Amino acid sequence: MKTPKNTICLMFDKGAEEAARFYTKTFPDSSVGAVHLAPDDYPMGKAGDVLTVEFTVLGIPCVGVNGGSYFKHSEAFSFQIATDDQQETDKYWDAIVKNGGQESQCGWCKDKWGLSWQITPRTLTEAMVKGGDEAKRAFKAMMTMKKIDVAAIDAARRG
Repeated sequence: MKTPKNTICLMFDKGAEEAARFYTKTFPDSSVGAVHLAPDDYPMGKAGDVLTVEFTVLGIPCVGVNGGSYFKHSEAFSFQIATDDQQETDKYWDAIVKNGGQESQCGWCKDKWGLSWQITPRTLTEAMVKGGDEAKRAFKAMMTMKKIDVAAIDAARRG
């Protein structure tokens, strides 16, 4: 497989392969590629341990590196998943949160590896793009939510 020009590299403590398999099971247009084992002992592991795993999430190429606990994920990086309706929003939110993750505010959640996800219904994005009072109402409604309630956003958009 030809290496893409741009790949998102995500550092994990020891869960890169487990995370990649979870993401690719959860999201369409996703797959696990090569799994590379460490050729020798290294500070975070031993020869033969999974060192890196190549995978795609919704068509975006990624590589997970088992590099130890020194570097932590933060909200400074997140995957933003656009959803079409409440059913799709619930599906992805619940998959992440119910697999050891945690809820946050305004459509954000973290998976059990600490990676942040924004599960964002398109209706919310469309309201923000439209601007004006519609955006203000949708934004105000969103600020009260953890998982986004599509019906509530749609109602806020209408005024």
